[in-house]
Amino acid sequence: MNQNADKDNIAPSVGADAGAIETLLIRNLPEVFGEGDPARRRAAIAELYTEDCTLYVPPGAFVGHDALDKFAGELRATHPHFVYTPHGAPQALHNSGRLAWGSGPQGEAPAYTGVDFIIVRDGKIAALYVYLDSPPS
Repeated sequence: MNQNADKDNIAPSVGADAGAIETLLIRNLPEVFGEGDPARRRAAIAELYTEDCTLYVPPGAFVGHDALDKFAGELRATHPHFVYTPHGAPQALHNSGRLAWGSGPQGEAPAYTGVDFIIVRDGKIAALYVYLDSPPS
């Protein structure tokens, strides 16, 4: 911790709405990556993500709503019957949050797991970093 920090001089992100960040994390799984209907997925992306959002995943970085929608749609098409299930509660810190999750057929053990880390700006996801514990098969 910065020994020179003054609690009256706290950075603006410190007061971020933790509940709103947690909600973004929880909604992102089913409404963006778990959504098979393109129109509903695009509507969720517009509501949850900044216009200039960046998705960081093992295959690369994808910028903007169209690129995010394309990636999420293509991923969904590879496993259309999988559901995303949070593993534990989301955590928020300043303007960021994280959520562990699993994906697989409903009611079964996950086929793969990972952790989402987000950076929030103006109440929306500006960056999503997806760490995979095990790659999808």
